[in-house]
Formats: sequence, C-alpha cells, structure tokens
Amino acid sequence: MNATSTGLPQSALRAAGPVAQTLLEVSAVLVVGGALIFAGVMLLLAFAIRRRGGGKVNTRWWLLGGGLVFPTVVLSALFVYSEFHRPPWRPIPPPGALIVGVTGHMWWWEVRYRDPATGAEVVTANEIRIPVGRPIYFGLGSADVIHSFWVPSLGGKMDMLPGRVQHLQLQADRPGVWRGQCAEYCGEQHARMALHVVAEEPAAFDAWLAAQARPAAASTTAPPREIERGREAFLAHRCNACHTVRGVSEESRLGPDLTHVGSRLHLGAGTVANEPAQLAAWVAHTQQLKPGARMPSSGGRIGEADLQSIAAWLAQLK
Repeated sequence: MNATSTGLPQSALRAAGPVAQTLLEVSAVLVVGGALIFAGVMLLLAFAIRRRGGGKVNTRWWLLGGGLVFPTVVLSALFVYSEFHRPPWRPIPPPGALIVGVTGHMWWWEVRYRDPATGAEVVTANEIRIPVGRPIYFGLGSADVIHSFWVPSLGGKMDMLPGRVQHLQLQADRPGVWRGQCAEYCGEQHARMALHVVAEEPAAFDAWLAAQARPAAASTTAPPREIERGREAFLAHRCNACHTVRGVSEESRLGPDLTHVGSRLHLGAGTVANEPAQLAAWVAHTQQLKPGARMPSSGGRIGEADLQSIAAWLAQLK
C-alpha cells in the first residue's frame, strides 16, 4: 500500500513511531518464525518420502512431538514475546498525552482538540496535526456507520462504532506527513475516505493550535473587495447551512468546519490537493469528483463569478 493518490506514504513497513515500530518487529518475528516452521515441515515431508517402505513409524512420538510438544512450545514462546513487545495501551490517557477526538462520517473525518489557553473546543476536518515525541491519545467514534481509523506508518487500527468511544494511542518520532485510510467498508465512497497526519515540532504545533482556536480572519494580502464578495456569496448561496466558519456563520455542523480550510493539505478527505483552482472545481463538481458525497455539485446553480469568489475567500482562510 505504498502508492497513494496523493503520493504520500501509507505503509506499515515505513514505521514513523514507537507503536508502528513495535508492530513491525512483531510482524517480522512472526513471518520469520512461520517460514522456519514451514521449512521444517517440508524437511520432515522429504524425510518421510525417502523412508517410504523402510520401516514402521512410531505414531506415538509423532503425535506427542508434533501435536502436543511443538505447538505448546511455539505458542508459549509467542505469548511471552508478544506480552513484552505489545504496543502501549491504557484505559486512561498517560501523563502528558495530547487528547484528540476523531469522529467518522460518511465520508470524512471530524477532528477535535481542546485549546489549552481557553479550554475552547477546536474543530478541524480530514487532517490531524500532532507534536513530535508526545503520546497522542485518540478518542474514536462514529456518527453513522462503522468506520475504522488506520494510519499504517504510526500504528495499529481501531474500529469506530456509533454510540461508543474507542481509544488508541499513537506517537510520531519525527516530523512528516502520513496518509491514513478508513479500514472498514462504509459505503460508496469508502475508498475516498482518507486522512492525513502532520507531525510537527512541539513549538510549531502549539502555534498551529493557537491559530486554529481563533475565528476566521480575512487575509491582509488578498484584494479586500474580492474577499468580501466571496464571503457574501458564501452566505447568499447558503453554504453556511452545512458548514461552520467561526466568526462568520456558526449555524450548522452537518459538514466539515471550514474556519481554516485554506491551511489544509487536501480537500474531500484526501480526494484532491487543496489549491484555489481545485477548490473551485471541488465546489462546482463535487459529485463528479466524489460520487455519493453528501455535498451536491454547485456548478450551474452558482454562477461562475460567485463560484470563483467563494473559492478565493475559502482559500485565504488559514
């Protein structure tokens, strides 16, 4: 699973944290052990063929050795090994952990943090930012059907069930961007329900979280009239009926929070890169890019001038 639509790594063989490294080592031991057992069985088979007709076989020793002693020794060894190497999991967050809430929707991810300065909730979508070297304690749930949270380079996966909160602890040991994927078939657009994890140095993460906690602010470099026209068009065409933009409209949370959508790497849960041209195309041709998505295509319903203004306004919300 190395090749992805975004070109970002999504592989359990490229461990980027202690949990993923542990899983990789355990998997390697199991693969090597399985290969040795297979080779041993083949040697015994060859030995038996060579001795065909050469004498009576003592079935008692074969049954005791191959049916009792061998599996008991192998399974006991695997149990002891896995107990000493299993990834950390705790029923409560470990000291110093960052708590992140993730809710699966058909077909996008809602991500929630708590602003340490004010205690206010910070909501983003389809992208998780984390600090390097700090345990991340995820609270995972679902708003509709069963989804599954999986970022192969950072660790194991966990099902996300409606009405229940599951937990998963991960950690990144270096800065980078890794792709994750819903690992439980959840409907028509299951394959396009991706997310990205961005690991940053702690100071950069703190600055990002503080910026995300603030309401949307107009760009100081874009033409003011164009930006204002985009904001007006966003409200006039009732985009705010589904999307929140803090500081502009907070009427609904049906769709992803767009307060700082311009700072994200991708749109539509990893469907396309987040660029102004792609943003306009996404709004106009949503159903062509992601058939079955809950957001209708707006091309033909919203005029081209308004469409471009909305895209320009959203793109500068960083």
